[in-house]
Amino acid sequence: MGLAQDRVVVVTGASRGAGKGIACALGATGATVYVTGRTRVDGEATLPGSVQVTADAVTAAGGTGIAVHCDHADDTQVAALFAQVRDEQGRLDILVNNATALPASITDSGPFWEKPLDQACLFDVGLRSHYVASWYAAPLLLAAGAGLVVNTSSFGGRIYMHGPAYGAGKAAIDKMAHDMAHDFRPFGVAVVSLWMGLLLTERTRAVFDAQPELYSEMAATAETPEFTGRIIDALARDAQLMEKSGQVFIGAELAQHYGVQDVDGRQPPSHRAFFGEPTRYGEAVVE
Repeated sequence: MGLAQDRVVVVTGASRGAGKGIACALGATGATVYVTGRTRVDGEATLPGSVQVTADAVTAAGGTGIAVHCDHADDTQVAALFAQVRDEQGRLDILVNNATALPASITDSGPFWEKPLDQACLFDVGLRSHYVASWYAAPLLLAAGAGLVVNTSSFGGRIYMHGPAYGAGKAAIDKMAHDMAHDFRPFGVAVVSLWMGLLLTERTRAVFDAQPELYSEMAATAETPEFTGRIIDALARDAQLMEKSGQVFIGAELAQHYGVQDVDGRQPPSHRAFFGEPTRYGEAVVE
């Protein structure tokens, strides 16, 4: 993988939230970062942000931000995205699969059959879309001679969180990383799944700001979206990266391992003690 300032990166689902923070943190290393999302301009969605706003922030951070309007439910748009990267860069160093469709009812209480059926959209954008993006990215990653694919995930792949659709989607993303790593290993491309903690996204900040006295303890241990980007940067620099390929990691623990701090100098804690150990997979068995 090339030097940080030479990297070519794609971060999906980067109009706001985790994707925006990851893109900006990688942009701060000098990378060229393609940011994708469905929101073209600020104000189109109920939450602030757009692909152009993020691309501008990447450039302001020291990188080169390139906004690409892309609905990851549409394979033709995903194909066009990676064709653009191929034509403009000729290779890809890092793919961050982060695009996820979160229905408004995701945090509603009650059993799954009392929630709208649109919970199943998590199987399309968030599971299938990770597979499709990786499929189109593969030739570009191989062209780079080395590379890294990161699936952003959460403890929801192991514990009950937001219901069975969310949990099944995250568990599948984790297993997908493990199995893709098997196929990519002979070509020097690593794949990992990264469990993020509670993130200070636009949505979360709005909740915290509305009731600061209720959420003060949670806010004190939350991670900024940029934190995950800093972890991904450290992973990409690791000379033993391939030894980590195929594994599921708690982001906060990797940060401690690499000496990575959040943007405000904090060291967000691992929630292993509360939620349990990350999912473990043995070596892939091939008949």
